[in-house]
Amino acid sequence: MQIFTTTLNQMISLFSLIAIGFLLVKVGVLKKEAAGVLSKLENNLFIPALILNTFLANFTLDKLSTTWQLLLFSLCILLVIIPFSLLVGRLCEKDKYKQGIVAYGLAFSNFGFMGIAVVKALFPAMEMNYIIFTLVLWTFIYVWATPTLLIPTGGGGLKARLKSFCNPMFVCIILGMVLGLLPFEMPVAVTTAIGMASDCMSPVAMLLTGITIASVDIKAGFKSHSTWISCALRLIIIPLAALGLFRWLSGVLPFPTDYYICAFCTLAMPLGLSPVVIPAAYGKDTTMAATMALVSHLLSVITLPLMFMLMMRVLN
Repeated sequence: MQIFTTTLNQMISLFSLIAIGFLLVKVGVLKKEAAGVLSKLENNLFIPALILNTFLANFTLDKLSTTWQLLLFSLCILLVIIPFSLLVGRLCEKDKYKQGIVAYGLAFSNFGFMGIAVVKALFPAMEMNYIIFTLVLWTFIYVWATPTLLIPTGGGGLKARLKSFCNPMFVCIILGMVLGLLPFEMPVAVTTAIGMASDCMSPVAMLLTGITIASVDIKAGFKSHSTWISCALRLIIIPLAALGLFRWLSGVLPFPTDYYICAFCTLAMPLGLSPVVIPAAYGKDTTMAATMALVSHLLSVITLPLMFMLMMRVLN
């Protein structure tokens, strides 16, 4: 019961920031363009600082030797969830663009902004394992999911997709690995500045979520059956199925419990914001995607504490 209370308190705190971001737009204090500014700060400064700070403090030779296991585990799970998501998308919607929105939302949760914030608060010792686990997810997002499912023009060729890896997040992963393995410490002033920037990641991410949702007219989206099916699958069915699978796998595969918890965290998070932000840049209708994001984040205040309580009972 303690994990339920702890998670519920954390979700209420995070959702309070989402609500503040939402209200700031609705009352006119912020304009919807603020989402673009905060998104750039998150992706180019705060998340890279968090990654760098985590790797500087925790990356060792022992961790390097087990990294491949985390990546392989993540890949296996993704190869199961992607075909399922594509199938559900085709069953829920006739329009190809909407099929992509549903499929993306089911295959890739808000494991970045929301996931990192939750793991950082509830399972700080697993933070680096979680970041490593999500590397495979980010790779599939850059190379396949975003250009194929979300961008109407197809997203360019393979060269353009691979070029997307030259971003601050991946640069900081490599830099953090190298610096973490070196036999000396960074100057205190530098690590303090990195730590201060990394502390901004969670609150700014939640504000960004609220601002993004508030910037779209979502009334019509509540009538879409895809919204409720996607939310039920994303928040309840997929996590419960994962728990059953992990309970069986834990008796077969000698992976540490942390690996299963990292995987579960990515699978239990609400629908992500990319299906709202990216298609909007191409002038596509984001009503359904915004509604899915709003409803799933609202429901996650209750579903996440329940799912984490079940997780601790099943995996411990």
